[in-house]
Amino acid sequence: MVWLRTCMRSVMILLVSPTERRKDCAAAIEKATGEKVAIAENVMRAMMLLRTESYTAVVLDRNLMETEPNETDRAIEHLGVAIPVDVNLAISGAERVVREVRAAMRRRRQEEATAREAAVRGLYGEMNGTLTGLMLSVDLALESPGLTPTVAERLHAAHGLVSRLRGLLETPGAIEESASGAHTLRD
Repeated sequence: MVWLRTCMRSVMILLVSPTERRKDCAAAIEKATGEKVAIAENVMRAMMLLRTESYTAVVLDRNLMETEPNETDRAIEHLGVAIPVDVNLAISGAERVVREVRAAMRRRRQEEATAREAAVRGLYGEMNGTLTGLMLSVDLALESPGLTPTVAERLHAAHGLVSRLRGLLETPGAIEESASGAHTLRD
């Protein structure tokens, strides 16, 4: 699971602004978030960067949104998973921009956590239903007359595996521990 978070995590913030204050703002954001900040002085440069890199957030100066609305809309289409953060550098200081970026990133983390929880609950429900059906099928097969000892042994082994899977589902964190450890269901 750690490798998935690492692969999916973007590594930079993009600041798009024509103002000279962009460098000071970028430095403040980088210091506050610990993430590198790339700077684009115009929307065309931002679109080029958005095509070549993945970003955690894209901080867009409202001035550009008002003076270049069509280009800005096209840039927003290329954000990917980046969080758009709308700021007005003409009237906002670096501290306010940092607060806006942090708030947007915090909201995104909360949204991602909620989505992950919902996905896990849905998957758990599906797997639990499937395991119940499998367990019932194995139990019924074990009650069949005329089972050879070999078939009965295999059915008991399948029953044990299904029971182990169910136990993993019912124990919080057990699947991650099982996946990250050297042992698997084959042990």
